[in-house]
Amino acid sequence: MTETAIRTPWHLWLVGVIAVLFNAIGVFDFVMSMTQGAAYMASAGMTPEQIAHYEHLPAWMTIDWAVGVFGALAGSVLILLRHRLAWPVLAVSLAAFLLSVAYTYLLTDGGRIMGPQMGVMSAVIAGLLALFIGYAWWMTRRGVLR
Repeated sequence: MTETAIRTPWHLWLVGVIAVLFNAIGVFDFVMSMTQGAAYMASAGMTPEQIAHYEHLPAWMTIDWAVGVFGALAGSVLILLRHRLAWPVLAVSLAAFLLSVAYTYLLTDGGRIMGPQMGVMSAVIAGLLALFIGYAWWMTRRGVLR
């Protein structure tokens, strides 16, 4: 039985590289926040109240944050590797991100502390993750990611 080779479309490389670069920012921010702490956050323009909010995150939220950013980067790399697990890994990342948004806006007063610009940024991040998931799912359905 002969299998038909499915060509990799040019846009896979474009979307994959954009996804890796975008999600690498999240990993960088997480690593710097964990290693440099308040000094990094202050250099990023955060207020003392915002820094205190992050410094008092419960351990489960730090784990959730790590799952979100590292999952997003891993899913993006999986797109470039043409692996079908890209969309489920990205979906787990989005779920982790949405949990962190729920914690910030529903369980704490983080929404007030972070200000409206964080709400906009959260919407952009969620939207881009959803687009990356949709793209990876579409490429899986077409047989490009296997």
